[in-house]
Amino acid sequence: MRINADFEVAAVEHTANMAWVDSYMPGVQRKMLDRLKAESGRATSIVRYAPNSYFAPHTHDGGEEFLVLHGTFSDEHGDFPAGTYVRNPIGTQHKPHSRDGCIIFVKLWQFDLKDTRQFDRNTQQANWTEVTTEISKLLLHEFDSEKVQLLHANQNGAIDISGAGGIECLVLEGTCALGTTTYQKDDWLRLPDTTVTMNLSKNSRVYLKTGHLTQA
Repeated sequence: MRINADFEVAAVEHTANMAWVDSYMPGVQRKMLDRLKAESGRATSIVRYAPNSYFAPHTHDGGEEFLVLHGTFSDEHGDFPAGTYVRNPIGTQHKPHSRDGCIIFVKLWQFDLKDTRQFDRNTQQANWTEVTTEISKLLLHEFDSEKVQLLHANQNGAIDISGAGGIECLVLEGTCALGTTTYQKDDWLRLPDTTVTMNLSKNSRVYLKTGHLTQA
């Protein structure tokens, strides 16, 4: 199964319009954004856990990164409410579940072998850095060329994004415009090497990952 598998071509998915697809675990469904193989290998998805559902215990052979979008995600390491960003490096293990149900944005098999820091961060309780009077950022992770951050618009504003190594964005709230195209809440896009100006409407928030497509 290959979905948006050419990383030299721009990809866009309006995830609000996508159908949920059942996984092999009851109660766990996915919207698959990019994927190189069926059940192993590099993949980016939005995953929904029904109340009291769980996923089989597994080892992260290629690492796992996720952001909790709604509800509370849980495993044996703790409970992670909406807004929590989690990185599980290569070789880590867990058994995910959700008591009340949750939705997460998850990326698999996208870790550098030397990137071994395991952590979680509640972005709802973090201190943001002002980039301009209009735009604030929250740096979540940085390793080699890879950078993961959240951007928030205090007012309508614009910010230049240097995308050497690629750009990936998920609109969490509001709208995000690149050139003449405006993306809405829940839209996902991935661009090859480029530099763009991103225009955000007031109170918009986006997940932004750059510099990570060089090994795709």
